Amino acid sequence: MKTTGNTMLFTGGTSGIGLGLALRFAAAGNTVVVAGRRKQLLDAIVAEHPGISAVELDVADPASIAAAYEAVSRSHPELDVLVNMAGIMLPEDLRDPGHLAVAEATVTTNLLGPIRVLNAFLPLLLRQDDATVVNVSSGLAFVPLPATPTYNATKAAIHSWTESLRVQLAGSSVQVVELVPPAVRTDLMPGHRDDESAMPLEEYLNETFEILRARPDVEEVLVDRVRFLRFAEVEGRYDDVLALLSSRAS
Repeated sequence: MKTTGNTMLFTGGTSGIGLGLALRFAAAGNTVVVAGRRKQLLDAIVAEHPGISAVELDVADPASIAAAYEAVSRSHPELDVLVNMAGIMLPEDLRDPGHLAVAEATVTTNLLGPIRVLNAFLPLLLRQDDATVVNVSSGLAFVPLPATPTYNATKAAIHSWTESLRVQLAGSSVQVVELVPPAVRTDLMPGHRDDESAMPLEEYLNETFEILRARPDVEEVLVDRVRFLRFAEVEGRYDDVLALLSSRAS
């Protein structure tokens, strides 16, 4: 994908990696729309960053997705990049029947959400001469953090779904890119913002944007810190890495 001259929609664009990338792309000369559930937060982002626009979107609600599509397709019919960033990450104890509510919410947001959003927006993207879908998985798609079992499973599913999407869209005008973040210092999980073992957010944004700029045909965006997880099985380190992650409470 090119890194300038796009019209881009970022789901989950109100915080963390989503907002950080949205601001980077806006500064690089792209038209950016951030999407999220909280109108007050969206209004604050628009006020603080002139040129960025916003749309309310709850990826867990099909009616909200449909309404967001109608709004964006009217205001930005030239939309050519969809970034499926929205997600949640919560710990679960699978021995506790109460975990089911967390599991269902995680599947709805992290897996059904991107599938439904793509289903709504793909016809618009296919009408463009050059378009991109960016899906966000995780290094935990490749070795799970046992404290967050359903999160890991949804990200593994997103990786697989993205691979199939790329094959099915081959020959079309739509490129498919997968971002594979490591643990990054955001508020995705309680305590992650201050976790010194996680990658600083600005470092992640810098390295990711540089990969996208330097390699416009990239399929998987892998910063150096995530290769430890991404290639653990290939390199024969899977059991050791799983044991390491198993020792972490969250």
